[in-house]
Amino acid sequence: MEALNKKDQLIADKIMCIYAFDVIISHLRHKTPPPCPDQIVNEKVPLFITWKKASNHHLRGCIGTFSRDLPLRSGLVDYAKTSAFNDSRFSPITLNEVPSLQCGVSLLIEFEKARNYLDWDVGIHGIRIEFYYNGRRLSAVYLPEVAVEQGWNQIDTVDHLMRKGGYEGAIYEEDRLAIAVEKFKSSKAIVTYKDYCKLKQKAGEEIFPI
Repeated sequence: MEALNKKDQLIADKIMCIYAFDVIISHLRHKTPPPCPDQIVNEKVPLFITWKKASNHHLRGCIGTFSRDLPLRSGLVDYAKTSAFNDSRFSPITLNEVPSLQCGVSLLIEFEKARNYLDWDVGIHGIRIEFYYNGRRLSAVYLPEVAVEQGWNQIDTVDHLMRKGGYEGAIYEEDRLAIAVEKFKSSKAIVTYKDYCKLKQKAGEEIFPI
């Protein structure tokens, strides 16, 4: 994937997280979501949406896309719901737990092919890897904040990412050197449900009751 021109980079904004909350609350209440705010431009950009428990930051869902073909507005709708209800690692988010959540919207930027598995910086880059195992082509991705949150160095991160992708054997240096690595940065905004309510009230907008 070609790197984005810096002057054309989109910046994640809290309004994107607010709209993601609108989308999942509307879905859970079987209502039509409000229209996407005009402030959200409809450029095409890779994105991930992450749901966590606001109190302890336990993950409740995280799914996104590396596609450069999906407009941001429809991407927010699609991946707000997919990450909340269709992450196979977790049960679907319920209406009762929405007040305990925080939403993170990550717009992925500055993609670059890494020279090797060590050619990236913890806390700055996320990485996506591809490798072959038992004749299968496998892949996996971590966003930039994951390694920092887990306290991993580069080798720890790559090894965990290989496991996430499906590698089951012992991991040796030659295995790490054989993987293809793409590094990237992200612009991220985070909003808790409490902040969501405050920001909606400040804007004079309706809050769907929980």
